[in-house]
Parts: sequence; structure tokens; C-alpha cells
Amino acid sequence: MPVYFGTYTNTGASQGIYVAAFDAITGRLSEPELAVATTDPSFLALHPNGRWLLAVNELETLDGRSTGAVSSFSIDEGTGRLTFLNRQYSEGASPCHVVITRDGRHALVANYHGGSIAVLPIARDGTVWPATSVVRHQGRGPHPDRQEGPHAHSIHLDPAERFALAVDLGLDKIVVYRFDKEAGTLAPHDPPHAALDPGSGPRHLTFHPTGKWLYVDNELANTVIVFDYDADAGRLAERQTVPTLPPDFKGTNTTAEIAITPDGRFLYVSNRGHDSLAVFAVDETTGTLTPSGQVPTQGRTPRHFAIDPSGGYLIAAHQDTDNVVVFRVEPRSGSVAPTGSRTTVPRAVCVLFGA
Repeated sequence: MPVYFGTYTNTGASQGIYVAAFDAITGRLSEPELAVATTDPSFLALHPNGRWLLAVNELETLDGRSTGAVSSFSIDEGTGRLTFLNRQYSEGASPCHVVITRDGRHALVANYHGGSIAVLPIARDGTVWPATSVVRHQGRGPHPDRQEGPHAHSIHLDPAERFALAVDLGLDKIVVYRFDKEAGTLAPHDPPHAALDPGSGPRHLTFHPTGKWLYVDNELANTVIVFDYDADAGRLAERQTVPTLPPDFKGTNTTAEIAITPDGRFLYVSNRGHDSLAVFAVDETTGTLTPSGQVPTQGRTPRHFAIDPSGGYLIAAHQDTDNVVVFRVEPRSGSVAPTGSRTTVPRAVCVLFGA
């Protein structure tokens, strides 16, 4: 299957989005090729029809405006290469995360600088239209450098797609919105958010496959929080907090990506600084986590990783050593071990399995 890699093009040798072929039998990854040239495609999303791909262009300004963009591409079924369709303003500076609804009609984007989120319709030809809803967060957190204002780091839909959850690193909040999938609009919810400990710096979240629980990694606190999720009320109740680092680690670290296996038995978080994957076993009754240690990712600054659809492999992307590494996931213990397959992708910051 094709695997796409988002990158930063502002420094280094990257030119855009890269694609490689992944063999799910052997765990081997082919040498990547440039799929399309585009600026700072730092996060990618696959359309449900498998024929289109969206990428944020993580820019602070575009056409004289304080905004980045979301670009749409068609996928060549034979080669996996991409053809540019169009680009639309993300309605905020430095967009860093995008998701697509299951019906493929809308994309939701989080803009880091300024802390805004937006909904952009997707047309039947795969092009992205101007935003139908934009919300700008207000406030700040206690960290003087990282929380001087709101920083929407990711946007997620709950399993029923009734609610959108915006994870704001600058506010230490998961802000909850009612999502109208017909109109493509966001409305404030009651309760409006789940508040985290001051200085936590939440980044990304993932839902358990059952929808009963969700897990948030805190970039600044280097922890994972387990929440019970009430799908009817759109309400989060904190259940557990666990560290991602070994107790004797004394260096500087920030967490990055968080993901759960398709069967819901194991959860992983990437550590940047410790340069590892934190491994957790998930209790099938309570959703709580039991730490299983940390595994070196064989690169520096593992900003992102993804688990393949079978749950048998994990691919980690390293921003500062320009490499991606394939790991095999042991199905009984959840431990991960490198397969020996690794390759070069300049300034790799996102991994996306294709159809």
C-alpha cells in the first residue's frame, strides 16, 4: 500500500509530500519518491474515497493575510503520485492538523498561531471550498513562551461525528463544539470544555475503538490523560494520568503523536528529546493504561508515527534526522521492534497510510 510523508520545506532538502510503497507482509518500505511539490505540508489526511488527499500548508502568512492553507490533491492509483487540485485559506496562521468527515463532505482544520479552528466544505470533484465556520479561541496559559495565547494544536470528531473536540495547547483545554454535518458549522457546547492542569499543554487525542474512552497527550507535561467519554452528552470525565517518560530521565522532552491499535489493546505516544515510543497496555474494562516502558525510535525528534490498518506495523517519522523507521507490533504484548527497514525522508513530520 502507499504511504505518504508530510514534511517541512522551509529548511532542509524537502520539496513537499513524498510517497513510498509498504509491504504489509514483509514490513519493508520502498525508497520514497516526491509525490508532489508543495510548501510545508506538515499534516495529511486521506479522503474516505481513497482518491483524494488533503494537506495543510503550515504558513503564517499567505497572500498578505495571517493565514495558512489547506491543499487538495488527486491520487494516481498506479503510482501514488499526487496532482494539485486547489488550495483554500485555513482561516488562521500555521495550520497544523486536519481531519475529514466520514461522508467526505467537510474538512476541519486547526490553526496553531492565533488558536482558530475552521470547517471547509469538500466539493464532489475533490476541491476545497471557503470556510463555512470559523471559531477563534481566547485566553492564555501559565507557560511564558508556549502559552502566551491560544494554540489550537488539533481538531477531532467523536465517533458519531456529533461533536468536534479542539485540543488547545495554549489554553490547557479540550474545547467541545456541536458539529452540524449538513451545514458544516460549529456551535458552542455545554459544558464548553474539559480543563486540564495548568501548564499541561495538550496536543493530540485519540478515541478508543469502542468510543468509551479518549486519550490526550500533554506536550508540556509529558503525560497521557485518560477520559471517560459520554457520547450522548459530549462530556469528558478525567479518569487517569500517566507519565510518558522513565522516572530517571533528566533531559528536555515534549510529547508529539498519540495512537491506539485497531483492536484497542495498546496505546503509543512519541517522545521528542527522549526520542522514544512510550508503550501502554489498555485495560479492556476500564480503559486505563499500564505503562510497558519506552522503545528508542532510532532517530531524533519523532514528531509523528502511524499504525498500519492491520495493527501489525508502526512507522515513525523523525523531523531532525530525516529518516523514517518501520517497527513490528507484537500482537500479544504490544511491544514494538524495528524490522530493519528504514529510509530517508527530509524533514519528515507526518505519516499517512493510503488506500
